[in-house]
Amino acid sequence: MEKVKEVKRIKEIIEKANYIVFLGGAGVSTESGVPDFRSARGIYNQQNELNPEKILSHNFFMNQPKIFYDYYKEKIVNVEALPNQGHIYLTKLEKSGKLKAIITQNIDGLHKEADSKNVIELHGSIFHNHCVKCNKYFDLDYIRSHDGTIRCDSCNGLVKPDVVLYGENLDDNLVEAAITHIIKSDLLIVAGTSLNVYPAAGLLRYAKKKLLINLTRTSKDIFCDYVYYGKFGETCEQLMLD
Repeated sequence: MEKVKEVKRIKEIIEKANYIVFLGGAGVSTESGVPDFRSARGIYNQQNELNPEKILSHNFFMNQPKIFYDYYKEKIVNVEALPNQGHIYLTKLEKSGKLKAIITQNIDGLHKEADSKNVIELHGSIFHNHCVKCNKYFDLDYIRSHDGTIRCDSCNGLVKPDVVLYGENLDDNLVEAAITHIIKSDLLIVAGTSLNVYPAAGLLRYAKKKLLINLTRTSKDIFCDYVYYGKFGETCEQLMLD
């Protein structure tokens, strides 16, 4: 009964807002079967001879591209994943005119697959790749259809996923766009994130009002106006009920 009251309170908060921005992390996609990174069952806690943060670094990619791609395609690329109720709810909220932007740390493309339009992919997308030498574009099918070190079919340069690796900076234009939307917002919904990764976690300070929906506690809970503990997709399914 208490959960029902809390979901009702979340619905009331959202109904009163006119300029909503969403900030999400890996927990938004776990209900779609995409593993997160830092939970007990996350990628970082899976046994591997090499540290995932080391494998998924710019330096490792440039020096050991074959090992990088073997790991990347096995652990990171999840083409079978489909949008869950969380993604679907956000698309519905966007179509209502209330949700102005989705800021995501995820690279799975599920927000766009759910037909959300204004999606700021801070960490890039698995669906886009470029040659580091001639900048030729390649889609995900090209990556999946090649084994070992993946090279450009025009200049033989390395093909790199357009995702932010460790040791790389976020796109300043994307960060600026995210900040601009959050400053304009009257409600920032934060979900599925440990709020430990910067600069994304630092975006909270630009929000006037913050609603956090998360499975576990974070160090930023005390800075949020309302906190609800639960799975984002399940919560959104309840929000869509009349």
